Amino acid sequence: MTPVKILSVDDEMDLELLLTQYFRRKIRKGEYEFYFAHNGLEALTMLLKVKDIDIILSDINMPEMDGLTLLTKVNEMQNPALKCIMVSAYGDMGNIRTAMNNGAFDFATKPIDLDDLSVTIEKAIEQIDYIKKSQAEHTQLESLKTDLAVAGEIQHAILPRIFPPFPENDYELDLAALMTPAKDVGGDFYDFFRIDKEHIGVVMADVSGKGVPAAIFMAVSRTLIRAIGLQGYTPDVCLTKANELLCGESVDSMFVTVFYAIYNIYTGELDYCNGGHNSPYILRSDGRVEQMPISTNCMVGVIDGFTFNKDKAQIGVGDTLVMYTDGVNEAFNTEFVEYGDDRMEKVLAELNGKSCREVIDGQLEDVRRYAEGAEQSDDITIMALKRKA
Repeated sequence: MTPVKILSVDDEMDLELLLTQYFRRKIRKGEYEFYFAHNGLEALTMLLKVKDIDIILSDINMPEMDGLTLLTKVNEMQNPALKCIMVSAYGDMGNIRTAMNNGAFDFATKPIDLDDLSVTIEKAIEQIDYIKKSQAEHTQLESLKTDLAVAGEIQHAILPRIFPPFPENDYELDLAALMTPAKDVGGDFYDFFRIDKEHIGVVMADVSGKGVPAAIFMAVSRTLIRAIGLQGYTPDVCLTKANELLCGESVDSMFVTVFYAIYNIYTGELDYCNGGHNSPYILRSDGRVEQMPISTNCMVGVIDGFTFNKDKAQIGVGDTLVMYTDGVNEAFNTEFVEYGDDRMEKVLAELNGKSCREVIDGQLEDVRRYAEGAEQSDDITIMALKRKA
């Protein structure tokens, strides 16, 4: 138990004996620890030597530096956990009122009623404990904010950020992606990686929940899918294996929706498996906007032993595959009206034919314009892949 440190400032020497005698039991138990000074200057020197004084019990009328001047100096320290109890003669109400107006916690009049002073000190201790607890919580909150900011930087760092990602195939392929979390960290992720000379894997996923738990589950899911995908397994086998592992480790019923596809750079063939995710769009070179079939598979990490099915699509020259999370089509404006699939399809039609980066930036800009300043309620992630030749 840390003792409450009390600094008594008074030019009357007998007060020191009076206080130590009255509070002797608390002093012996280590509850109170007294320090003494005889004027304001001595008190300031003591405050420099003993950094954690809790309560100052100060007379107002003293030589060299009076109590009101001392109170002004204490206020300049800007320590809300340091409480001043001012002492003066009963008839000196003008100075006592000045002291209270200048931030003194309470006052006592001479001759001091030690029983009443004891109650006043206990009240001050309650205030001090509350303030110190609030300060500790504030410090903890600031530390947490710093940790979250670092976690957000780490999360962004583990996602591919170099574009174009496959410069050796720049003639055949355009690819871009963007993730905008709603909080410091998010549950969305995208990924892409080369499997062999002809094939690349592309992943778009959305973890259930928000914040730190979703971010941790996101990192695990992304690592699993990438590790399995790099071994060359077909999309259905990849998600089946990832599902088995995530079901075995799932905490608090968390799951992830995943669209995983293997794209042939030279033929445009797309083998894919959609694990409960939003159906991507294909922007055809002739201006049509096609939404791919709705997933018949469950989310990844929900049903242990589930066997995922794959499907195929053909990406023609000039076509663009647009993958996204529901932070796009389920964005809300200030009137809580959803952005919706119809508006998204209309915007994509207007962006058809543009580069992947222009498609992503144009879609994101329209979502923000629609939101009209409403707080982003979900992570927004978009990835676009265009067959150039």
